[in-house]
Amino acid sequence: MLIASGIAEAMQKSSWIRKMFEEGAKLKACKGEENVFDFSIGNPNLPPPEAFYRTLAELAGDRTPGLHGYMPNAGFQDVREAVALRVSVEQDTEVKGDSIIMSVGAGGALNAVFRAIIDPGDEIIVPKPFFVEYVFYAANHQAVIRQAATTPSFDMIIATIEAEFSPKTRAVLINSPNNPTGKVYSEENLRALSRLIEKKSAEYGREIFLIADEPYRAVIFDGVEVPAIFPLFKNAVICSSFSKTLSLAGERIGYIAVNPRVDNLPLLTGAIIMTTRILGFVNAPALAQRAVARLLDEKVEVDFYRENRDLLLEGLAGAGYECRKPEGAFYLFPKSPIPDDVAFCKLLLDENILAVPGTGFMGPGHFRLAYCSSRQTVTGSLPGFRRALEKAKEG
Repeated sequence: MLIASGIAEAMQKSSWIRKMFEEGAKLKACKGEENVFDFSIGNPNLPPPEAFYRTLAELAGDRTPGLHGYMPNAGFQDVREAVALRVSVEQDTEVKGDSIIMSVGAGGALNAVFRAIIDPGDEIIVPKPFFVEYVFYAANHQAVIRQAATTPSFDMIIATIEAEFSPKTRAVLINSPNNPTGKVYSEENLRALSRLIEKKSAEYGREIFLIADEPYRAVIFDGVEVPAIFPLFKNAVICSSFSKTLSLAGERIGYIAVNPRVDNLPLLTGAIIMTTRILGFVNAPALAQRAVARLLDEKVEVDFYRENRDLLLEGLAGAGYECRKPEGAFYLFPKSPIPDDVAFCKLLLDENILAVPGTGFMGPGHFRLAYCSSRQTVTGSLPGFRRALEKAKEG
């Protein structure tokens, strides 16, 4: 075989998000971009804050020798210290720069952490639905994802998570605010999860980590807050990025924050720094590191996403769809009006609406809408949603 069998299999199961994104490109070329309503991919449509452009211009003009060369694999120390101050506030915990490793986005962060803690055959428990790339990230390091069912409103169910534990469990991975549901897990839910992980760590005689994937942490609505996990659980690691909060997805800049109370902090951070290097990332982009260090108090106009959410929710409800109101991120996860969510997304495609089947997120019977789109996309799509639902009811 020309390519690795595992990659060949992965290509067959490739992300529905990318499939719909590619389908959308063809549709736009045929029918005109203004006539296609693209909710397929979570690519922020808002521009970065104006301060980003000023900062970038200033940094680009700095000709100090060595600014664009290698730095320590963990990132510039002053950048790590700046990020640590921000994380200290968010986590209500004093965090120092040596707990921070700058990363190539949240995806790079997760891979670096997995490589540092995973032995072949280890298992990672994830509440579903979840971002499908987790499956591939785990496979990169010969780990297995164990899926735990959630409630109809997407709260974690501690009993279903506990049922997935085994002596091979190495981590529980959570994503809050969640992609694809927009769910923000409550402190009560997280506290119960922390107690469970502590119990299972003692039972199996091994460290089990709580890993939080938090790129949407600042994209929250209606006064909701994302609870801190460092005070709840000592062996906790946060993987995050500036892709959504600053609309810098293409710059691939993020960070890993390790709870300073973790068992043997220098050993764990040292392992992650090494995996950052040997996975080929080497270090996070130098220019992007310097930029975000100056922009930690900035974020995009989140109210625009909230307004999109409310308009889309109201329109879908008026047409007869059932959808839970998300607390954060920029996704809706409505119920499909027919059991086959893939078939229903094809009905939407007939209306020039690009949506992703919930099956692609281990959440069959739903479909995902990324409303980080133009206002015209939201309002212009509503008649098509109504027509697609009517067709589905007709059979």
